[in-house]
Amino acid sequence: MISTEPVTSDFVWQSLREEAQNTAENEPMLAPFLQQCILSHDSFGDALCCVLSSEMAAPLMAQKDIFVTFRDALLADSNIELSAIADIHAHVDRDPASDSYLCPFLYYKGYHALQVYRMANWLWKQGRESIALFFQGRASREYDVDIHPAATIGKAVMIDHGSGVVIGETAVVEDDVSMLHGVTLGGTGKQCGDRHPKIRRGVLLSAGARILGNIEVGEGAKVGASSLVLEAVPPHTTYAGVPAKQVGKPHSASPAFSMNQDFE
Repeated sequence: MISTEPVTSDFVWQSLREEAQNTAENEPMLAPFLQQCILSHDSFGDALCCVLSSEMAAPLMAQKDIFVTFRDALLADSNIELSAIADIHAHVDRDPASDSYLCPFLYYKGYHALQVYRMANWLWKQGRESIALFFQGRASREYDVDIHPAATIGKAVMIDHGSGVVIGETAVVEDDVSMLHGVTLGGTGKQCGDRHPKIRRGVLLSAGARILGNIEVGEGAKVGASSLVLEAVPPHTTYAGVPAKQVGKPHSASPAFSMNQDFE
């Protein structure tokens, strides 16, 4: 179901706690896990930091230190949490497998990888490139999703499944974009500078789509599965093939919301 109503952090947090409590009562084996990840915390942000830091922890990098670093990022920039709220709501709205906030919050690696990117992006902007790249590397190994911390990504973005997604350093992904597994926003060679794609609002990138070079995929466009895009995609068109060419136009202004994979 597609919702146009904005959601608040309080609403999502309350819904998440209720879903966790109900699940703990119905499945006692999960109760300690849910208590540690959600029910023991006072805010959505703290719970998110707990989940992400537990997954980013490494033998020589303690979870508690990562938790503090991520929490510092959230406290310094309120847009990180607002974007995380919009991203999780995008899953519930667009993904028929998401009938609650609990599943993407706890289990969806596309969602987790995007939130680790948001933390790493904040660190990158503070001049802390080394630790930002550490989290990029950890996320790539943990989730099989590789997002450069210098990329620019808006809110209400859904990365469904996530496996094999690559987003390069100078890529731009605007608000309300949906992408499936195997999507690549990459360069075309060894050139430096601005070399990655610009994905505008409302775009749907289907599974395995590869968009290469400093080209624009216009607002409300759709790229078909396994397509190779080497040229600019006009707004509100459907591109598919290798190399991709226009094959139609989406029925909706924002195919990212409808998630319709057909060619029109």
